Amino acid sequence: MSYTLQGLGVSGGIAIGQACLLSHATLEVAHLTLSARQIDKEIARFEAAIASVRGEFEAIKKGMGAAPGDFGAFIDLHAMILSDPELSEMPKVLIRERACNAEWALVQQMEHLVAQFEKIEDPYLRERADDVRQAVERVIKALSGKDGRSVLKARGQREANQIIVAHDLSPADVIVFKEHPFAAFITDVGGATSHTAILARGLRIPAVLGLHSARQLIRDKDTLIVDGTRGVVIVSPDAHVLEEYELRKSQIELERNKLKRLKTARSRTLDGISVDLHANIEVPADVAGALEAGAEGIGLFRTEFLFIGGGDMPSEDQQFEAYRKVARGMDGRPVTIRTFDLGNDKDPRPEENQFDRVKTNPALGLRAIRLSLAEPAMFQTQLRAILRASHYGKVKLLVPMLAHAQEIDQTLAAVEQAKSSLRGEKIPFDESMPVGGMIEIPAAALAVGLFLRRLDFLSIGTNDLIQYTLAIDRSDEEVSHLYDPLHPAVLMLLAHTISSAEKAGCPVSVCGELAGDVSMTRLLLGMGLRQFSMHPGQLLEVKQRVLMSNVADTAPLARRLLRCEEPAKIREQIERLNGL
Repeated sequence: MSYTLQGLGVSGGIAIGQACLLSHATLEVAHLTLSARQIDKEIARFEAAIASVRGEFEAIKKGMGAAPGDFGAFIDLHAMILSDPELSEMPKVLIRERACNAEWALVQQMEHLVAQFEKIEDPYLRERADDVRQAVERVIKALSGKDGRSVLKARGQREANQIIVAHDLSPADVIVFKEHPFAAFITDVGGATSHTAILARGLRIPAVLGLHSARQLIRDKDTLIVDGTRGVVIVSPDAHVLEEYELRKSQIELERNKLKRLKTARSRTLDGISVDLHANIEVPADVAGALEAGAEGIGLFRTEFLFIGGGDMPSEDQQFEAYRKVARGMDGRPVTIRTFDLGNDKDPRPEENQFDRVKTNPALGLRAIRLSLAEPAMFQTQLRAILRASHYGKVKLLVPMLAHAQEIDQTLAAVEQAKSSLRGEKIPFDESMPVGGMIEIPAAALAVGLFLRRLDFLSIGTNDLIQYTLAIDRSDEEVSHLYDPLHPAVLMLLAHTISSAEKAGCPVSVCGELAGDVSMTRLLLGMGLRQFSMHPGQLLEVKQRVLMSNVADTAPLARRLLRCEEPAKIREQIERLNGL
């Protein structure tokens, strides 16, 4: 019987193939009480399991071969998670204090750590809870005497068009499985910024996550159709549906092959206007994907990955090496590094490293630049590292969540302090490194003149701008349908910011999801936007739309659209723009 499952499409395209079910270790472990003489042996068993998993990670990295750079970074992240004292030391304390088994102690600590991650407002950081679960699951397998790689090896079939069906999928699992052909991922859990999603986009294969019960409903070797664009999985399709999707799949593959030819093409509109297309990255390894897609620079380097895993505050040298790697990797192309966009729900201070400053609404609390200014030592460490990296490339500093003039003034003073300390130590850096601000709060968009007079460039973070403007948390399933990029208020804020920057001669870019949405490209061009920054996988499709656009035609329609207040009329104008 054929049926359809609906999930979250995180990597576009269509895959058709057979289901390959992956088992996973249960994290619902028994609580056993040990005798006093068993305690030391249990602690030794726990330490051996941790060591075994670390050995697996080392073996996986050595055998990675030509795997994309993201994989190595994610394996390092899982290894770092296991080094967190919360997971590597506290379970031993629990074993000794409560005379319990290692599995139960480890899961208790995991649940404590996961609960803290799930309070984080930033969706990328919040979904790192999945990485904690994946790393712990691997240790549970080791404690039960199972090799974390054996499950995938046993499941590995050398037939083409496998579709991996799992409750969850860790980066280590994917690397072990890379020698076998697979066409798509589908999982019960995970979101758009989970590592499974990032890896799927990096590999450019379809993926649908958040299916809830796919692992239970789908049987091994069931025929599946995975539509990663629409977030649909069709199980046991009939002949007619199968034929239709095979045709659509071949058309998509043909279009993708055509897009690859645009990699070296100059990004210009039909009427000769140059448009800069940059890439957003999370880790230094993402540089390879950005260059492969033909990115002209890095428009947003999110630096929060250095905090992921709950470890201590990264040192200046650790940060410097990460930033320098990106600057060198882009070989003279601009690299925009955003300072930590951490929330008050994750206090990075090394002397505490506790989740003890959580407010009822972290989105409106001590986060991003507010937290950086409240923690001057942490801020100076990062500013010095970024300035040092500016000696090795065209580095720009981007400050998140600005709302007040005094925040800009305090930030610029902190930058000058960092420069002065580096001069005193005779450490080279770019004296004229540009400093820019993110426009992601309605107050900042409305009072953009304050920013234009103080900063070298602006970057519009549309994800937060939309959420703050509409008071909608798009991660909340009950209200996410109200998250509307085409709301008149959102469009007016975008247009006002872009036109104000243009009049002031200040460079402005969009680095939120709208930049990679090809249906919005012509509207943004018509508003006057000339720099877009997006996920590398979206870049060529946006470039194609730029090459087929004429700003002289789109600008009048964009102005007309901005006068509309009715959603139906706005969408009608968008259709007209995209039909040109």
